[in-house]
Amino acid sequence: MTTTAVATRARARTGGLPGAWALGLSRGALEIKQFFRQRDQVVFTFSFPVVFLFLFAAIFHDDVRGSGVDASQLYVPAMMASGIMSTSFQSLGISIALERDEKVLRRLRGTPMPPAAYFLGKIWLVLFTGVVETAILLFAGTAFYGVRLPSDASRWFDFGWIFVLGLTGCSLLGIAISSVPKSAKSASSVVVLPFLVLQFVSGVYISIDTIPDWMLNVGALFPLKWLCQGLRGVFLPDSARVLEQAGSWEFGKVALVLAAWCVGGLVLCLLTFRWKERRDG
Repeated sequence: MTTTAVATRARARTGGLPGAWALGLSRGALEIKQFFRQRDQVVFTFSFPVVFLFLFAAIFHDDVRGSGVDASQLYVPAMMASGIMSTSFQSLGISIALERDEKVLRRLRGTPMPPAAYFLGKIWLVLFTGVVETAILLFAGTAFYGVRLPSDASRWFDFGWIFVLGLTGCSLLGIAISSVPKSAKSASSVVVLPFLVLQFVSGVYISIDTIPDWMLNVGALFPLKWLCQGLRGVFLPDSARVLEQAGSWEFGKVALVLAAWCVGGLVLCLLTFRWKERRDG
């Protein structure tokens, strides 16, 4: 379906010239349909963090002294955080760079479609895939690793704002970094390498209490570390907070850092985003 067809359908529903919101919804539906048409991408996106969860939980499953949890339980919120960043930062960083290199963005920019509608479509795709992947990991954690769902509404509220702020901040960073690769061929390397490093220094693959402080301080500059910490605070018992660098979940600091990355990511997008490939000026 072309952008013109999307606009026509949106106009038919609204009875007039469609706005950015209506076109964004149509673009989002189109993005989701295209995502499911690529079956290998669907399988990889949803299975990758689950497979890593099973692998790490099978290797590291001993009780963590003084925390009231075992090592496998620590990996559940960590992989959820990694999955959120994967479906937002990594997915957008690579896909937008690819669309720019294939001149899809140039063609879209030449249509009457508001630029905001394109980004709204991407946001709907990221939100959909992020929710599905998080649900799959949460099911695996509760079914196989003894992770308990929160029993009070305040913890679910914490989960809601952590998920939204984390997904938003990582999405904006993904849009910003998509302008760094010179071509689609280099996009994977440019995006995957920093994401891989962040997973090691943010407590995804390695227990937070075994990571050197200087690495944790580097990880603390980016949103993934705070996503992991916030989700541990939601789904693990309070006894496990002794493993954190500050000995606390620090929900207030988690909110401030993630919100700051939402603002900073938006500024980076406004300053760096390009509709054309770099060699065209």
